[in-house]
Formats: sequence, structure tokens, C-alpha cells
Amino acid sequence: MKYKHKAYGSILGTIGFLLSPLSWWNDLIVNFPIAYACACMVNLIYRGAFLAAFIVSYWMTNVLGFVLLQKGLEGVLKNSKEKKKYLWKNFLRDVLLSLAYTLLIILLVRFRIIKPVI
Repeated sequence: MKYKHKAYGSILGTIGFLLSPLSWWNDLIVNFPIAYACACMVNLIYRGAFLAAFIVSYWMTNVLGFVLLQKGLEGVLKNSKEKKKYLWKNFLRDVLLSLAYTLLIILLVRFRIIKPVI
């Protein structure tokens, strides 16, 4: 049973890491395409909501990444005595990175470099 928790936690943690803003590359390779696809779907239903949907979707992928990462690490470290703390300076860095990428999204949409499919 212990190995199931560790395997499940590892899978959740990996997915969470891929979605979280903890690495410099994941936003352009993972989060932007997911947020873009969601924004295009929302734009099909409500024209003019592309930018707002893009930003909300981007932030949702980051938040989901943090949640899955935390849950995954809890599963892996369930019986471990060593727990790594997530400090305020780490949180501040991650929020600032997310804000910078949000500004990038706004600029790319405003200058029509990225636009809805339809």
C-alpha cells in the first residue's frame, strides 16, 4: 500500500510540476497552449472574451499545478520525516513570474501576435 501512495504521489507531483510556474520553460510549452486552447473555446461561445479567458485559464493552470504538486508531495512524503518548506520568498518569486507572463499574454494579444482561431 505504501508504494501505491508513493507512485500516485509521484504522478500527481509530476503533473503539478509541469503545470506550475516552478520552471522557466513550462509556461511556453505547457501552460500557454492549454490557456490558448481554453481561450479559443470560450471565444467560440462569447466573442470578445479571448483575452480575459486566456489570462484566467493561464492562472488556473498555475494554481492547479501548485495544488497537484503539493498533493503529490504529500503522498510521496507521507511517512517521511523530512518535509521541504515552501517559503514566502519562493511564493513571491512565483507570483512575480506569473505576473510577468500575464503581462506577456496581454501584450501578445493586444499587438495581435496571438489571436483566436475563429
